[in-house]
Amino acid sequence: MIKQALLGEFLYEAENTRKLLQAIPDTALEYRPQPHLWSVAQLASHVTAIYAWYEGVFGVDVFDFGSFHYKREDHSQIANIIAKFEENVAKAKKAIEASDESTYFNEWVMKSGEQVFVGPMPKVQAIRGFLYNHLYHHRGELVAHLRATGNAVPGLYGPTYEQSKK
Repeated sequence: MIKQALLGEFLYEAENTRKLLQAIPDTALEYRPQPHLWSVAQLASHVTAIYAWYEGVFGVDVFDFGSFHYKREDHSQIANIIAKFEENVAKAKKAIEASDESTYFNEWVMKSGEQVFVGPMPKVQAIRGFLYNHLYHHRGELVAHLRATGNAVPGLYGPTYEQSKK
């Protein structure tokens, strides 16, 4: 039951992420509102990378980030980011589908070697916070960055202000 709810939300929100990434023009990729903040390309790449972490949360109780190998895409073009997104979303969906709901309340930890970065916490808390909410937070930053560059953003939960004025 919990797995089906998480999968349903995942599928709905992956489509929202896809719409947002598809709205990013290559001309906006280097924009950053302040020198110390991530650029649009870096944020989009990070959002894409979060989907690669699903197996490390859904599939195991200890996610050793030190042994996690991830090849980032060339983020000089949005098409490359979207291609990596599609690859990662497919793997994430499989990780949810293959997960055992009876493990969702197991203690979960993310570490590198002996250094603990996240947790311990119930796995379901890591799923909601470390994966889902973390992703939504960075999508919100992307929306703000795109608006600051004068680009249109898609409606993710209904029409945007601009769409409602038509």
